Amino acid sequence: MYKQLFCSNKALRFRRFQGKGWALFACLGRVVTIGVLSVSTLERASATSHSISETKVASVGDSLQADREASLDEVEIVGSRAPLALSQAPRMVTVLTRDDIQAAPVHSVNDLLKMVAGIDVRQRGPIGAQTDVGIRGSNSEQIAILLNGVNICDPQTGHNAVDVPCDVGDILRIEVLEGPAGRIYGTSSLVGAINIVTRKPTPQLRLRAEGGSFGYASLGASAAFASRLSSDRQLGTLLSASYTRSDGYSRSRAGSLNADYNGGKLYWQGNYQADSLRVQWHAGLSIKGFGSNTFYSARFDEQYERTAKLFTAVKAETSVGGLHLQPSVYWNRSYDRFELIRGSEDRVPFNHHRTDVFGIALNSYFDWLCGRTALGAEFRQEDIVSGNLGEPLSSPFHTYTVGLNRSNISLHAEHNVLLSWMTLSAGFVAVKNSWSEMPLTLYPGVDVSVPVGRGWKLYGSYNSSLRMPSFTELYYSVGGHKADKHLKPEELRAVEGGVKYSSHRLTAQASLYHNHTRNMIDWVMDTRDANAVWQSVNHTRINTFGQEVSARLLLPQLSGRPSAAGSMAVPTVLSVAYCHQHQSKVAESFLQSQYSLEYLRHKVTASVQARLVALLDLTLSYRYQQRVGTYTDTAGAVQTYHPYSLLDARLQWTADTYNIYIAANNITGHRYVDYGNVPQPGCWLTAGFSCRL
Repeated sequence: MYKQLFCSNKALRFRRFQGKGWALFACLGRVVTIGVLSVSTLERASATSHSISETKVASVGDSLQADREASLDEVEIVGSRAPLALSQAPRMVTVLTRDDIQAAPVHSVNDLLKMVAGIDVRQRGPIGAQTDVGIRGSNSEQIAILLNGVNICDPQTGHNAVDVPCDVGDILRIEVLEGPAGRIYGTSSLVGAINIVTRKPTPQLRLRAEGGSFGYASLGASAAFASRLSSDRQLGTLLSASYTRSDGYSRSRAGSLNADYNGGKLYWQGNYQADSLRVQWHAGLSIKGFGSNTFYSARFDEQYERTAKLFTAVKAETSVGGLHLQPSVYWNRSYDRFELIRGSEDRVPFNHHRTDVFGIALNSYFDWLCGRTALGAEFRQEDIVSGNLGEPLSSPFHTYTVGLNRSNISLHAEHNVLLSWMTLSAGFVAVKNSWSEMPLTLYPGVDVSVPVGRGWKLYGSYNSSLRMPSFTELYYSVGGHKADKHLKPEELRAVEGGVKYSSHRLTAQASLYHNHTRNMIDWVMDTRDANAVWQSVNHTRINTFGQEVSARLLLPQLSGRPSAAGSMAVPTVLSVAYCHQHQSKVAESFLQSQYSLEYLRHKVTASVQARLVALLDLTLSYRYQQRVGTYTDTAGAVQTYHPYSLLDARLQWTADTYNIYIAANNITGHRYVDYGNVPQPGCWLTAGFSCRL
């Protein structure tokens, strides 16, 4: 996902790019960088390894009238397992840029993901307390979450998958790959992947403070340093810390707080760059505790959970002759303590879990007469010790009496054919897991893109993938749940086709997809039985049909006046997207589902970003959702999910070294639920400022 700095030939530098064909560049054996490239604030691109290296976007100027351009700093865009140029990328990936993040009325990564039409964000608590994130009808267990291209998924459960150690202000962009991504991100990415990319260290000091409704307060600070060790060696470091708390928006029947939150994050990122070597590393810690009111059971409204997650990783890039090598190693540790009755371990024992994930991977690619080929392998070991998840330990310790260990080996190969009239990428991932004693199984895929005129491109793909059951799905048999430790892995085959149009002011796209899932894992309950419990099961087959359309239009500044004396005009950005899905499955009407039988049938997102007067910007965001499925309320009655609409706004004064803002979420105060019987807050107001020194 990094710039390629290791080619022995001199890099070519082009100051302007005007959309003309340049597939021939792939044959030159040199790195090609583009000085000026047309971009938009929320675009389809190719992520990392469908990823875009860091960009430094300048202010949009009067040239908007003739050409929508932004200045980029030595941008190189890569795709699939081996780097590919943006114009040759065979697959569409949604990118939330830094501009989107800064303008959005959000408090967490979870809130940012709501902006993507194909993502289902099922929020149980605000500020990122706990959120299930799915893609195209999937649940939170079926997608991969990555930090700078490193898998940070927790095999215990997907409920806390988006616990990242960096502050929202540290994020450069978020890349969303919809559809099976096993060839690129491994076996966790059954239905898609989300890659969170942090800023590169640029010398500066950042401070942030904000507060708002329900006792909400948040503080953050970051410092970045960069030094040149010699003419060809550089070292950069980014350190950040943040703390957030809230009293919550609800109370239990006994009158105590049950939606409160407090948590802190620490993050360290560094990079070393030499003539023929590039190394990047990160280490982060995320600790939080939150009232989980009725998250897991409608009978108990004073539940509480505390989690701590540690993330470490080192990645490198170098080259030997024409062979490019990209090794990486990572270790993640997670602690989780769940209290069914808050602070009352004598009444109901707490659940304690500790997971450790170690991984080592090697990716490589090389160019030859027939195109570009990538080869690689990954070893990933997942271990848990727990009070109730796993098999009995030979030597119990602390509160841990059971546990489980499993290893996963994956091999991948991919070949890319780059022609002026087509890009073809085909390959496979071969997987073997020790837990299920499964044989080495092959999951192939192929992507193709074809330009069909000025600004138009057609896409098509077939991909397959799998997912291993989480430890919770295999062994959680307490508190009204009964797990099956013999669950089979989920398998998915998907076909997708789409078209995209790009011009200076308009970007639009449409896609159709069909996902066929075997052995889908879910928790279900037989509503005919008054004493029924939730059981983890494999559904036989589920077919998902979906369509997505989106458009983004850039208009001249609404006010008709310049932003400030001597500054350039800022465009108005109008965006709209719609996703429709339909699932067909063999399921009895009396079965109530927690995940796979509940999905978003309709989702609409729309936003407008405009400059009202000099330095004053307004962002309005709208979202409509209609969910299929039912849930059991606190009185024991089965309820259907009702559609709802939400309107958010952010008003921001942005100067060179500081910005001041006020945001309102759910302006109309609509009461709604994303999951079960966990009500969400009404109108939430926040105000804050940030500065850069």
